[in-house]
Amino acid sequence: MTVTTQAPAGRTLDDRLAEVLPVLHDESREVDDTAEFPVRGLAALRESGLMGLLVPEELGGLGGDLDDLVSVSMELAGECLSTALIWGMHCQQVAALVGHAGPELRKRLLPRIGAGEVYVASVTSEKGKGGHLLSAEAPLRRKDGRLLLERDAPIVTGALQADGFLVTMRDDESAPPNAVTLVYADRDDLTIEASGSWNPMGMRGTHSVAVKLAGRLPESNVVGRPGEFRTVATRSFIPAGHIAWAACWLGSARAATKAVVELLRSPSGRKQFDVDSETLRTRLARVRVDLDAIAALLSQVVRDATSEDDPEPPPIQLRLNALKIFSSERSFAVVDELIQLVGLRYGYIRDAPFPLERLFRDLRSASLNYANDRLLLANGALALLDREVTLAPAAGR
Repeated sequence: MTVTTQAPAGRTLDDRLAEVLPVLHDESREVDDTAEFPVRGLAALRESGLMGLLVPEELGGLGGDLDDLVSVSMELAGECLSTALIWGMHCQQVAALVGHAGPELRKRLLPRIGAGEVYVASVTSEKGKGGHLLSAEAPLRRKDGRLLLERDAPIVTGALQADGFLVTMRDDESAPPNAVTLVYADRDDLTIEASGSWNPMGMRGTHSVAVKLAGRLPESNVVGRPGEFRTVATRSFIPAGHIAWAACWLGSARAATKAVVELLRSPSGRKQFDVDSETLRTRLARVRVDLDAIAALLSQVVRDATSEDDPEPPPIQLRLNALKIFSSERSFAVVDELIQLVGLRYGYIRDAPFPLERLFRDLRSASLNYANDRLLLANGALALLDREVTLAPAAGR
C-alpha cells in the first residue's frame, strides 16, 4: 500500500514512514526477545511527526484523517506489530482529545503532541471491573479548583514511557458507575507507582504493566462533559480504537502473506513447494478471502465513522463491533493458514526468514484485547433491536 497524503514542510507520509520503518524492522526481534518497550521505534515516530498524525495542522500536527490512520497503521504493523499497536492506541487517545478537549486543553496539549513531545497512554482497566469501558469505580474528587485523581490500573500499555494519560474516572463519590469522566493527566502532574512484570506469550513489546496514579490536575483537563464519557467513546474513542486495531492486525497479516507469496514465487521456493498443488492454492485462496473481507469491513467502518450520521444506531454499532471481532479472528486465521502452508521450517522456527511464529503469538492476543465474547454479547442484543437486519449501503448510495 502506498501512502501519499501530503504533509507540512513538503514531506509526505511516505517520506515519514521511510524514516521509521527500517528502525521498526531492526528493533522488532529484540523487542520480542526481551519483552521491552520499543524505545528506538517510539523515538523514530516522535522525530517523524507521525505522533501528531491526527492533530490539526493549525495546531502543529499533520491534519490526517481515519484513512491516514489505517494506511500508516498497516505499514507500521508490517514491520513490528507491538510498535504499531502502541502508536495506534496513542492515536486513539489523540482522536478523543481532538474531538472533545476544551479550548484551554487543546491549546496547551495538542501542539506538544504534534511536535512529538507527548506520547499518550490509555487508562481504562480497573480492578473489580476489568476492561469494561463505560463504567468506572475510582471517584474523581474536586478541591480548590483542582481535580484530585487516584487510580489503580491493572494493565496500561506503555505506562512507564508515556508522557501523559487519558484516564476514565467515576465523576464523583456519589455518582453511579456509568457516570464516567475522561481526564487527561500529564506525567509531570502525577506520582506513578508501577508493579508486577510483563512476560507474555505475544505482543511482548507493548510492555503493559500495572500502575497506580495520583495527582492534582487543572479542571480544564476534563475531556468532554463531566460524567458523559459515553459520548466521547461512541463518537471518537471506540471508532478510532477499533479502526486502528483492525488496521494493525490486517497490516501484519498482509505483510506475512506478501512474504509467503514472494517465497513461493522465488527460484528456491519453486524447488521446495509445488505451486500447482490444489492444497497450496486452496490455502492461499482462503488467506486472500480473509484479507479482502477484513479490508472491506474496515473501509465501511471508516465511512461510518466519518459520516455526519448519528453513530449510535444498531447497524452502525453492529459493524463497529464486528470489525474488531472479525479482524482479530481472521487475521490470526490468516497466519495460522500460512504456517500450515509453508510448514515447520518457515512457519514454526523462531529464526525463520520472516516472523510467522512471532505473528502467530502476537495475533492470538487480538481476540482477548477487549474480549470478543463481550462484544458478541453486545452485538447479539443490538441484532434484536435491528428488526430490518439493516446492511451497509451499496457503494455510491
